[in-house]
Amino acid sequence: MLFMMVLAVVQAGMWAHAQHRAQAVASQALAAARAFDGTTAVAYERAEQAQDQLGRGVLRAVKVDVDRGTDQARVRVTGHAVSLLPGVGLPVSSEVSGPVERLAP
Repeated sequence: MLFMMVLAVVQAGMWAHAQHRAQAVASQALAAARAFDGTTAVAYERAEQAQDQLGRGVLRAVKVDVDRGTDQARVRVTGHAVSLLPGVGLPVSSEVSGPVERLAP
């Protein structure tokens, strides 16, 4: 019984860590997409760089979606936290958005 409780606490910690990584990747990609000269391609590239810098161990099956319009940019990162229990998938997601930078006269 104690072992299962400890396992559940460790699993919750791993999920929270994966969630934080998804948020960090989304924030980095959004910063690139929102930039005055930003593009969706640059945002995807920045998301890849962020994943490489953070390590890919805790967050698996990562999918990044970037949408950059003339006024708003949006990034959604989804994936799964590493599971200690076989067959248990713990989804992780983060969505951030913000205005695109403009040059004001």
